[in-house]
Amino acid sequence: MGSGSGTVLGVADDRILTLHPAGKHGVRIARDKYDDMRAALLAVVPRDPAGAPFLALEELVEEHLDPALWVDAKVAWYLVTVKQDLEARGELELVPGVQPQHVRRTRETLGPTRHGRSPDRRRP
Repeated sequence: MGSGSGTVLGVADDRILTLHPAGKHGVRIARDKYDDMRAALLAVVPRDPAGAPFLALEELVEEHLDPALWVDAKVAWYLVTVKQDLEARGELELVPGVQPQHVRRTRETLGPTRHGRSPDRRRP
């Protein structure tokens, strides 16, 4: 294993630390999965006031995900983790007063970045 410097066997550990909307500790996830899920969420979540039902998001994002990245990965877990990160960053928001939960894009959303770096990816 590596020397604690963020590398494993000499390969850079390209992971990001997510944020949580309630201020809880985030988790480190693979940047490529984060970027792919972020792009998929921003492609399917509308800006309109009604938003999209959270329960429909997994089915909606699947057609936008790179299948090679998601072999043996729990898409639902990444969906929730990235959705919460985007809420904490102000790119998505919950539609108030709607049950079950609906999500919509905010005006601050910069847009998908499928192959580039995610915006504001600073490591603590």
